[in-house]
Amino acid sequence: MTRHFLNLADAGGDAIAAMTNDAIDRKEARKNWPKGQVDADAPLAEHVLAMIFEKSSTRTRVSFDIAIRQLGGSSIVMDSGSMQLGRGETVADTAKVLSRMCDAIMIRTDDHAKIEELAANATVPVINGLTDLSHPCQIVADLLTLIENGKALPGLEVAWLGDSNNVLNSIVEAAGLMKFNVRIGCPEGYDPDQSFIISAKSAGANVTIYRDAMEAAAGADVIVADTWVSMGQAHADAKMDAMMPFQVNDVIMETAKADAVFLHCLPAHRGEEVMPSVIDGPQSLVWDEAENRIHAQKSILRWAFGQI
Repeated sequence: MTRHFLNLADAGGDAIAAMTNDAIDRKEARKNWPKGQVDADAPLAEHVLAMIFEKSSTRTRVSFDIAIRQLGGSSIVMDSGSMQLGRGETVADTAKVLSRMCDAIMIRTDDHAKIEELAANATVPVINGLTDLSHPCQIVADLLTLIENGKALPGLEVAWLGDSNNVLNSIVEAAGLMKFNVRIGCPEGYDPDQSFIISAKSAGANVTIYRDAMEAAAGADVIVADTWVSMGQAHADAKMDAMMPFQVNDVIMETAKADAVFLHCLPAHRGEEVMPSVIDGPQSLVWDEAENRIHAQKSILRWAFGQI
């Protein structure tokens, strides 16, 4: 049966734990190596990953490209302006053709329904590099970053401040799978997808929405933020005004636990969702988090091919 990774639940908690363990081991094994050097076991030698980008990307594009190279394979990078998918070819036809030509497909797109259709018609693994609904690859990297910095996931208190989006949906999904809790600080009208909250709560996670940033951050082990205006959205003054009370600043970090850390999937807008003193300060793990996209993608790919 083909393994698709559209959401974290497609793998499940045990597999995600195995992915993070694998990523830690493989990262350590190649310490101080050149980035382009192939892993000693080259587990995906001669495999080809098709990468489709319908949205701009820095970390997802580079991390998947480096990941498949380090695993011994190669990639083909396409965007909607340079392939027939952007000129009227159906998603189903694209899936069938790429399944004949490549060993796996990663897509970064705006519509989650599109990746579901792609997976339904593909005979090779399809991996979600980002949709409007979720961003599971980012969260595997985030969990990896927390674990290697000494944070045990069960019982962890994660505070999210700002706009509810695809990243938050995947954090909430992870909470149910990995048994941690999420404290969401957001203004009225910007709540997350309720289906993810219902699922996480049914799995035993505590997911609470606060209208006050200080309440959400109080006693948290991790503070997470993301940009308030996502790619493709118009810069809305009303939205920015609503979000400003949820900015992550020094006071917010002081409200969290003394050893709390800060995460942000990047790109960041200093002075908006986070102050420079936080993202560039000693509690920030954002650069580890960004690098770990490579190591997380490697383990996701290995899982998709049944090696984990």
